[in-house]
Amino acid sequence: MNESDPSNADPLDWERAADYVHELRADRLPHQGLERVPIDRIGGRTLAESIDAPESIPNHSYATMDGFAFDAAEEYPLRIVDGVFPEDTPGHLGDGEAVRIATGAPLPESATAVLRREDATVEGNRLRGPDIAPGTYVYERASNVAEGERLFSAGDRLSPKDALLLGDLGIDDVTVYRPFDVATLATGTELHEGRQRDLDSPMLAGLVRNWGHDVTHEGTVPDEFGRVRDVIADVANEYDVVVTTGGTSVGKKDHVVRALEDLGEVIFHRVALRPGKPIAVARLEEYDAVVFAIPGKPVGAHAVTALVVRPFFTASSSLPTVTATVDVDLEVTTPGFTYAVPVTLSAGRAMPLGHVESPLSVYDGTFDPSVLSSSSRATRAAGFVLTERGLSAGETVSVVPYEVVER
Repeated sequence: MNESDPSNADPLDWERAADYVHELRADRLPHQGLERVPIDRIGGRTLAESIDAPESIPNHSYATMDGFAFDAAEEYPLRIVDGVFPEDTPGHLGDGEAVRIATGAPLPESATAVLRREDATVEGNRLRGPDIAPGTYVYERASNVAEGERLFSAGDRLSPKDALLLGDLGIDDVTVYRPFDVATLATGTELHEGRQRDLDSPMLAGLVRNWGHDVTHEGTVPDEFGRVRDVIADVANEYDVVVTTGGTSVGKKDHVVRALEDLGEVIFHRVALRPGKPIAVARLEEYDAVVFAIPGKPVGAHAVTALVVRPFFTASSSLPTVTATVDVDLEVTTPGFTYAVPVTLSAGRAMPLGHVESPLSVYDGTFDPSVLSSSSRATRAAGFVLTERGLSAGETVSVVPYEVVER
């Protein structure tokens, strides 16, 4: 995971960087401690134990329609006997017999299918109807889960829908890792003195909370190396993860990366992503903490956090997309980079937000991430297109919706 010279190396491919961050998560999780939570509170939590099915589900075959249950191999007419409801214990059907059955009721032994009531013809206690195949309108035993089947693995990130299966297994609570205790810290004299507003910290805190972890804002620090170093050390001593903003480039007052090198190991600095290039990730062994140093421009901060940092908190780097057609030609300037181009979506068409023909006009025909990255209005896009080349009007592209990376 370690880069030989993280400050001077070429920018790292963003996907490789995300892989490194995922490995960092795996290293960190065992130190988090465990807790039991009820299944109505599992959303966003990481499972600490594997779960196998203790029995087959369903443990009996059930009717999924009101009607008549019988052996589908039998021939009509069938003699109707008794009736079965969900609360009943079914008996055994004899040859040539059918039983009235309600939705959710268990099938009697030897019954293999259910004829819907509206398809049935009943004369006295005689049943006729169309031929049906075995399994028709039957929720068959073990068709959902087989006994002993591995359903959840340690390390899985759970969602609210997982409560359905866990509840069906008879499980009321599960063992999960404790969430990361995270601090945000903004660097910059202009922020510390109140001359500019800190835009990034609330956004970053919101992302981390969406990803299921606890966040505290630890304020600001001016652009002074000693202050930056000492405050990061103090915060890292109290939290599992520190997320800083600003001070990650190579300017005279960009002190964060040098402070991290002084405090621990910088795993990598800079990724080949625009906007968002000057991210740094560090492990501070002395403080038992991880630091994500995020660049200060809002749109770039969001893009690189969503793409590179997200796997640490969610264990996922998957990017489901929707397809759209590009409205305009768009050039890019520097080869070897992935460009995260914010776009609006309307009727299957994607308009790069920031292009001169869009509601936000900050560049002409060439994508300008350095200017766009400072535009808070660019966050009104519906998502972004990842591309390593220019785009042509009419071209079909894959758009990553923002909600994909924010949950």
